[in-house]
Amino acid sequence: VEEQRARWERKRSRTAKELLETEHKYLEQLDLVVTFFVTILKAKGTLKPAVLETIFGPLESIYSASQVLLLHLERGSLGLGLENFCRNLGLYGHYAENLEQSNKTLKEQLRKNKSFRRFKKLQETRPQFQGRKLEDLLPLPLQRLHQYKHFLRDLLENTSPDSAEYQKLAKAVKSVSEVSRWVQDIVRKRENSLQLLRVQKLLKGQKTQILTPGRWYIREGWLLVVPSKGEELKRRMFFLFSDIFIATKPCHPLHPLNSNKLACRAVYPLHQCVVDKVFGHTHSEGGLLSLSFPHKTLLLMSSDQQDINDWYRSLTATVR
Repeated sequence: VEEQRARWERKRSRTAKELLETEHKYLEQLDLVVTFFVTILKAKGTLKPAVLETIFGPLESIYSASQVLLLHLERGSLGLGLENFCRNLGLYGHYAENLEQSNKTLKEQLRKNKSFRRFKKLQETRPQFQGRKLEDLLPLPLQRLHQYKHFLRDLLENTSPDSAEYQKLAKAVKSVSEVSRWVQDIVRKRENSLQLLRVQKLLKGQKTQILTPGRWYIREGWLLVVPSKGEELKRRMFFLFSDIFIATKPCHPLHPLNSNKLACRAVYPLHQCVVDKVFGHTHSEGGLLSLSFPHKTLLLMSSDQQDINDWYRSLTATVR
């Protein structure tokens, strides 16, 4: 028991030391943004207050919360420091929600506002920045949140359950995990929106509406359609979403506007779809899938075994 306790204590001290060192570094980087951008821009009035707020969000409050945490870590009062810090964790969620708009506004201001463009360039040439751009520093809080999660888990695992700090650490781990999930959810939704928008832009015309609330992009790829009446195989690009399956074909390469776009050939709703593997169970070359809809059966083929297996898994999981 004594040996186990000593081992725990060694690991815990190592993690606490690493948390302190990385918190110092994190604060130094946040300080660059707060001191050389937020504070000076507020004083100069180069950006309107609303624009400034959109670009930097709650960054100053995040910075202040970390300064307080650092003081506690330096004093060795880990449990109390984390307890205090967790009250401010919501700031990280709000920061994540604002980040997309922040990037958009920053790009817009760099395009339109000449004095801001000059100011940004000048600040980034300061030696403290070491060649880093403002764009490199703005995502730091979300990267740090991910690190907090791992540090706190390590600390909890190496703290004796009957020590006074155990409960405080357990609460901190729970809080950080919840906010981390909130942030991951925001990131996933944003990535999904970008995928839907990309596919919408790939399709010719606006007849097929891809951008629908609640729809999730799953995958895409080329497959061969096997016709029912002995005609030749048709190569089609398919897009799988959470509720529909879309078949498309490339527009004519010489078309003046749509040469690099895809024409939608069919949209299949998935709520009454049945997926079967016709062949491709063995280690043969490729395979064949059957997709049965109320008024149509689709036979899809690929000469790549792995590819047909991946499609089969994706389709069955989505339909289920």
